Amino acid sequence: MSTVLVTGASGYIAKHIVRELLEKGHTVRASTRSEKRRAEIDSLFPEANIDHVTLDLTSDDGWTEALAGVDVLMHTASPFPGDQPKDPQELIRPAVDGTMRALKAAQNAGVHRVILTSSVAAVYKGTDVPNGKKLNESDWTDPEGPKTSAYDASKTLAERAAWDFVAEHPDMQLTTINPGAVVGPALDMNYGTSLEYVERFLSGADPMVPNITFSFVDVRDVALMHVIAMDHPEAPGERFIASAGNVSMVDLARTLAAEYPDRKISTRKAPDVLIRIMAKFVPMLRTVADSLGRDNPIDGTKASSTFGFTYITPKEAAIASADYLIANGK
Repeated sequence: MSTVLVTGASGYIAKHIVRELLEKGHTVRASTRSEKRRAEIDSLFPEANIDHVTLDLTSDDGWTEALAGVDVLMHTASPFPGDQPKDPQELIRPAVDGTMRALKAAQNAGVHRVILTSSVAAVYKGTDVPNGKKLNESDWTDPEGPKTSAYDASKTLAERAAWDFVAEHPDMQLTTINPGAVVGPALDMNYGTSLEYVERFLSGADPMVPNITFSFVDVRDVALMHVIAMDHPEAPGERFIASAGNVSMVDLARTLAAEYPDRKISTRKAPDVLIRIMAKFVPMLRTVADSLGRDNPIDGTKASSTFGFTYITPKEAAIASADYLIANGK
């Protein structure tokens, strides 16, 4: 069994990773930025003897000590905002610098196995590709592309920096996991931005649904991939997209409306021109506007075939998300 440092351990995906590690018998060292976040983890796993450390992506303090005696670094920490910042560097610098802090500290501590949580945002954003082209792990986002958001650039540049670093340190083995939009049941009420889309549908907040398509994956599958990759002989040196398939927001709304008929969930598709006009005044819609009408399938089969698992379907993941939210008063 391994001792694993999970950075950003209070995150939506990371908490599922911690659970998966504990169930497999591994020892977990969890990094958070505050006592409140540390308490969240302890409340979820009261019987576990989790070693807590305090780390910040923007500070060197504590990284060397945190990696002492660790076998595997699982670096999940990265900023993920609901809205795009005015200054892209607000996202890019912590993502890139934090990744480099983690890798350099791992190298200095003699930790040779690293699993990095990246994103499909590092695979296909920024420039137009032929509609319908299937995208895979060989594809990369152009961080300076005309449609690249600050978040897309942050994930791309952080992952690129990680691959460049291990290329200079051949004793280190890196695997990246690149999830699409992550949904599925949370372990508490501090969940990711992707799950908030499901919450909005359930609330009936939106009278229409934008004509956009996402690559969906259940959080439980993402966590499973991280843990399997630690010891799998084919994982080092590879990227693995985590995607159970592409789903349009309209189809997602229809699935939820059929499953929860008592909820006022709109399934009406919004005119593209309306979303583009609104995006000029509502910053959070700008990324949505850039994705209108695009449907580029994300091929997640490399992960499922290599690691030997079957994805939870997007429909199952969406319903599990909604069931969790409803059970918790949403």
